[in-house]
Amino acid sequence: MRRIRIGGSDVTADGSDFARRLSEAFDSGERPLCLCQPDGVPMYVARSGQGHVLKRMPGSSARHGIDCDSYEVPAALSGLGEVDGKAIVESEETGETQLKLGFSLTKLTSRNASEAARNAAEADSVKTNGSRLSLRALLHFLWDQAEFNRWRPAMEKRRNWAVIRKYLLQAAEGKIAKGKGLADMLYIPEFFDPDRETEIAARRDTFLSQAVRSQGKRRSLALAIGEVKEVAPARAGARMTMKHAPRYPFMLPDDLHRRMNRVFETELSLWNATDGSHLIAAATFGIDAAGIAGVEEIALMVVTDRWIPFDSRYDLALLSALTLRGASFVKSLRYNQPRSTPMASLVLRPDRAPPIAMYIVPDDADEAYGQAREALAEESGMASWVWNVRDGAMPDLTG
Repeated sequence: MRRIRIGGSDVTADGSDFARRLSEAFDSGERPLCLCQPDGVPMYVARSGQGHVLKRMPGSSARHGIDCDSYEVPAALSGLGEVDGKAIVESEETGETQLKLGFSLTKLTSRNASEAARNAAEADSVKTNGSRLSLRALLHFLWDQAEFNRWRPAMEKRRNWAVIRKYLLQAAEGKIAKGKGLADMLYIPEFFDPDRETEIAARRDTFLSQAVRSQGKRRSLALAIGEVKEVAPARAGARMTMKHAPRYPFMLPDDLHRRMNRVFETELSLWNATDGSHLIAAATFGIDAAGIAGVEEIALMVVTDRWIPFDSRYDLALLSALTLRGASFVKSLRYNQPRSTPMASLVLRPDRAPPIAMYIVPDDADEAYGQAREALAEESGMASWVWNVRDGAMPDLTG
């Protein structure tokens, strides 16, 4: 169990007095020490609702032990490196994280659906720089914060939609976007229960009545994250159904539906071809006068049966092989980065051994891609494992 030093004495994260000790550290401004390293790694305490949480200091994730909950893949090995400190700015004084978004959370009431769809397609094509988060990058950030890109054998059979929802909502706490709390605009469907359907719908409608409001000539939008059950043709455009909100459809205009199919062709193909996979959608949406939810922008992400994101069948093969071997690892997420930019597929966390960055080089990679990957590996200082898809089958796994 994780050990923390507060006020000169050690406590465990599951101890009965841990919450009280955190409160005392917050009041005194003390920096608790995470004892994953011999000399300890400074952390800080932030408010969370009515209590307090222990958080790692900005930029300190790589200083924690490889088995520590606060350890993170070095930012440069994933898409986080491009946006951390620019589009994602954490304050250790307040514990809040300011998010700079590259998409709108309001809509002009006179704006037509075709214009909205065109703008959505631009945002979802991930053509943004590191100063703002695309919709996909925000989804990756929350997945990362909720630690669903981490895996260790003890997590087997412990993830379902109720767990996903709980920790995504926790991850949204303390995040501020465009002057508003992200949790106040984030709708994640509750785990579907036909016996409680009426009360679940009432809670949803109450939440959305606050999240989606008129502001003069503009109307605020809400943000939805959910597992897609199907996207089917409608009389106009398409109807997207979330698995855990089967009677609350999200309508997509024709233009947006076509662009979604083009921009997220890979994700849709992987979802269709992979048994047990889940398709996750993040979407901004408004509610019209008839009470119908209309999607403005959308991003898709495909995850394994263990809810770990993957980008290709090679990515999936590596994840499957490692989980079968009982390995622990942290999956890298792209955020804003396109597939043409090299990054580590994941970082393997062997027991009592240094981490290993694992790379998958696609078969269409050119010389420049190879040089960039080699430079990235050298800069990280980590041991590397490389699968050049062009060379054939997966190499032997290390560790």
